[in-house]
Amino acid sequence: MQTATNDSADPFVWLDGHLIQSSEARVSPFDHGLLTGDGVFETLVAYRGEPFAPTRHHRRLHHSASSMGLETPPADELLHAMREVLRANRLDSARIRVTVTGGIGPLGSDRGGRGQTFVVAASPVPAFSPTARVFTVPFPRNERGALAGLKTTSYGENVVALYQAKSQGGDEAIFGNLVGNLCEGTGTNIFAVIGGKFITPPLSSGCLAGVTRGLVVELANELGLGLEEADVPLSALTGADEAFLTSTLREVQPIVEVNGQALGAAPGPMAKKLGPAFRSLTEHDLDP
Repeated sequence: MQTATNDSADPFVWLDGHLIQSSEARVSPFDHGLLTGDGVFETLVAYRGEPFAPTRHHRRLHHSASSMGLETPPADELLHAMREVLRANRLDSARIRVTVTGGIGPLGSDRGGRGQTFVVAASPVPAFSPTARVFTVPFPRNERGALAGLKTTSYGENVVALYQAKSQGGDEAIFGNLVGNLCEGTGTNIFAVIGGKFITPPLSSGCLAGVTRGLVVELANELGLGLEEADVPLSALTGADEAFLTSTLREVQPIVEVNGQALGAAPGPMAKKLGPAFRSLTEHDLDP
């Protein structure tokens, strides 16, 4: 992925309606997002200076926020803020982070009444290798939990899992859920060919409804690839004929190893079809 970089040590951000340099940004130490993880976020990618799939990302942000009792900035306000940050930082290709928190609150679980915090920041897109090595982790996603399927700032579990995977030489960690089925990565969804079936875990597994996941599901259906949203045991991943990750930044990334065990070809037949199809989509439609 080609990336236009901004070498400024003091990038511009959008904070509560104002475009300012990051050195001037002030978020209270009493902000509920800092104190309790009371917040939601979205990560978008910009192609050619424009956010990709902003409508889908705003829809998911609204779902996460409303499920937590938070309000969402209007879609046009969010799009304006993202464009302003990209323009100010002279970024054509970028990672965009949108964060909404509960704002200033007491030192506990209760929220305050002084309004929310809304931040948009951007940076160059990080480099990813053509293929990924993944490790499964022993602690499960709770598909019945209050935050299941929500993109919240409570990311401590993901930090620990990714640290564990990287300490073994991996690129991503893969979770099962409470019943032992394949779920998702720390920032990715997963697709696999297992026992001759092309599958991705259903949303009922507890995985996030990834924007790239949704688009890849639609592309797979359009191409007649026989994709099923189906539960499979986490342990089955090591015997997959093919597997790949999807995410906003990785797009379609084939998995070359699971727990140190090599899979088949990476990319396999499905990734060879869906990777280019997704790339073509990004080149022809910025808000699919």
